[in-house]
Amino acid sequence: MAKKQHAIKLTPDERQELERFVTRGKKSAREITRARIFLLTQNGRRVTEIAQTLGVSRGTIYNTYQRYQQQKARTPLVEILQEAPRSGRPLKFDSRVEAQVTMLACSAPPTGRARWTLQLIADRLVTLGVTDSISHESARQLLKKTASSPGSRNSGA
Repeated sequence: MAKKQHAIKLTPDERQELERFVTRGKKSAREITRARIFLLTQNGRRVTEIAQTLGVSRGTIYNTYQRYQQQKARTPLVEILQEAPRSGRPLKFDSRVEAQVTMLACSAPPTGRARWTLQLIADRLVTLGVTDSISHESARQLLKKTASSPGSRNSGA
């Protein structure tokens, strides 16, 4: 006995919206693949055919169908295609900390010093209350991200 084919009925407006979604703008490859799954389902193709055509597993197609079935009443179709937030450790240092590091590195060094060291920058950030703790290596990585260099003639300012 064949497995049950998941029937997804799209309105003509939804189909047109998906076709526009696939052909216009910058989107992630996963979002476009999900949209193509819905479009190919409307053509009456079987899951194995869709999987071979798009180069994805059958599980990906079933997961897309399941997400559609769960969220179709609550959210628009285009939002179903988008990625859900992933778990993981959040960033410890945001743009505010990065700006403070750059500002310190470009400012005059403390009295008695010829230049800012990474350890001095890290210690100053903690004393200013910008962050609870930061290592000199984290300060180095934040400075490396910026395009400014306090030793060059053109410091970006």
